[in-house]
Amino acid sequence: MSFDTDVLISGAGAAGLTLAIDLARRGISFRLIEQNTQPFSGSRGKGIQPRTMEIFEDLGIVDRVAAAGGPYPPLCQYRPDGTHKMSLLTEADVFPTAAEPYAAPLMLPQFATEAVMRERLAELGHHPHFGTRLTGFEQDAQGVTARIEQDGGEQVIRARFLVGTDGGRSFVRHALAIDFPGEALGVRAIVADVRLEGLDRSVWHRFQLGSPATQVMICPLAGTDLFQVQAPMALEGEIDLSPAGLTTLIGARTGRGDIAVRSVFWSSVYAMNARLADRYRVGRIFIAGDAAHVHPPTGGQGLNTSVQDAYNLGWKLASVLAGAPEALLDSYEAERRPIASNMLHLSTRLLGEAKQGTMRRDREARQLDLGYRGSSLSAPGSVGSRVQAGDRAPDAPCRGQAGQRTRLFTVFQGLHWTLLGYQPQDRPSAIAGVRIVTVGAGHELVDEDGDIVAAYGIEPGQWVLVRPDGYIAGIFPSDGLEPKLSHYLAHVLPSCPADALEGS
Repeated sequence: MSFDTDVLISGAGAAGLTLAIDLARRGISFRLIEQNTQPFSGSRGKGIQPRTMEIFEDLGIVDRVAAAGGPYPPLCQYRPDGTHKMSLLTEADVFPTAAEPYAAPLMLPQFATEAVMRERLAELGHHPHFGTRLTGFEQDAQGVTARIEQDGGEQVIRARFLVGTDGGRSFVRHALAIDFPGEALGVRAIVADVRLEGLDRSVWHRFQLGSPATQVMICPLAGTDLFQVQAPMALEGEIDLSPAGLTTLIGARTGRGDIAVRSVFWSSVYAMNARLADRYRVGRIFIAGDAAHVHPPTGGQGLNTSVQDAYNLGWKLASVLAGAPEALLDSYEAERRPIASNMLHLSTRLLGEAKQGTMRRDREARQLDLGYRGSSLSAPGSVGSRVQAGDRAPDAPCRGQAGQRTRLFTVFQGLHWTLLGYQPQDRPSAIAGVRIVTVGAGHELVDEDGDIVAAYGIEPGQWVLVRPDGYIAGIFPSDGLEPKLSHYLAHVLPSCPADALEGS
């Protein structure tokens, strides 16, 4: 049976672009379609959390993203009596460490983030097909037959898998009849990207005259000359989002007449919901990103969770397409759905705090502690003194034996699994798809400042297996290493016969 592509991705937002970049660098054929005729033009998801920065490093865009954006400004909260209070958005002025190279969130409007991602995708030889709408699909044991509409004509595409990254109103989710339970949070709000006069760009301005219902927040958008205006609104009624209408709203909520909106670049009115899809997979069809979870914007979690959904799914699809057991794909929902559930609780809690005037975002929001300890992909018994299977694999500066400075993230970067051995006596046989790296005197990497040992707590003779997405799969002793690896990798690699591991 012939296929037009391996993966059809419906929706070219942050999740769809992440998946496309990951599949492109892995040499997997795909088609990325987007029903809108042009890229999204708003700031909506403007916070890039540290864990997402690590993913962007692996995808080759972290410096481009950082150059396009900037740090979050301090928060200036104006009181009704005209005084104000300055504070930081995070619980402390956080700094990078050896294990966590990105400490604080980066601000970059969503349209700029997605532009960087499209540029990276173009470098890899691909682009989204805008103005192309998925109109229907059926699946069978081998693949998915999808109908798409473009320029008024319909086309039938045969793909091995379909991924719906098509937003909160997901056509794919609806067509699969996946339940999307949750609740309306009783909050309606506006968000608008504007050019205005009367406020400086050094702080995030928050005015709250009288009650949470009358607040307005005006944030300078890093990397642009725009401000983002956010404000809760009455649940019913028309809202004037013209420059004059927004100027009037700001004047009424700040008590100031010197703030004038000159132009509106993008605007939206939305009702806040917290909803989580019952399932992320039906056969050969998956949903990811906002198609699988929607929530209030508090805490800057949405775009980041969407990127991480796609990053989790990409390597698994590629491995199965190359011949790994299809059961590997079951781990996508099993790993990502609990993360989204916790994120919904976090963003809803932060919404409640924001209503009371609190804007603090602590370590939980930075997503560095998220992991998959309970996953079927986390080898049992893999508990070290600092990390265990399912945890994010920490970074650590080190030196190559040839003298050059490097980092573990540089070693991990790319398509492969990594097997990291600390002062081993013997080196296992080469394994296709696994990069074997040893640490210690006379080995490839030199841990001269002890950062690797400090981050991992490993002892001589121990081996750490790191997944392609930067999470620890297992920690193994040297004794019986090869049969244990053979048993584990047979479930996740395209083909891992025992004789290939035993060097025969």
